[in-house]
Amino acid sequence: MTSDFTTRLADFSVSKDAESILSVRRIVFIEEQNVPESLEIDGLDGDCTHALAFDETGNPIGTARLMPQGRIGRVAVLAPWRKRGIGAALMRVLLEEADRRGFEEIELHAQSWTIGFYESLGFVAEGDEFLEAEIPHRHMKRRRGIS
Repeated sequence: MTSDFTTRLADFSVSKDAESILSVRRIVFIEEQNVPESLEIDGLDGDCTHALAFDETGNPIGTARLMPQGRIGRVAVLAPWRKRGIGAALMRVLLEEADRRGFEEIELHAQSWTIGFYESLGFVAEGDEFLEAEIPHRHMKRRRGIS
């Protein structure tokens, strides 16, 4: 089976990468999920490692970021591309990078409806549900070396 998308690490200091990252996040988080722009564009992107997914023609269709302390966030895939393995591919890119950097544990805040997706990648939910940007979330962790 041939893939109709590609993924790679991205550099937020490169304007084309930053534009691609922010365009996907604006559509998914700000427009679809009504996250306030002031929360979504938090000023931390320059310190993070990003992953991007592109369609066959080079249009950005998904993104995710790894924060310096080992927390993954801002995982977003455009609606027409969901349920096609893009989220998992983005996560694999960042998990491989986290392993390369020697992180023993990776954390994330999963929107509650996505817990099964993250469990399929080896994450375990911890604690009670909480609201982040008025959206129910759970804290999740994954130990190094789990596939």
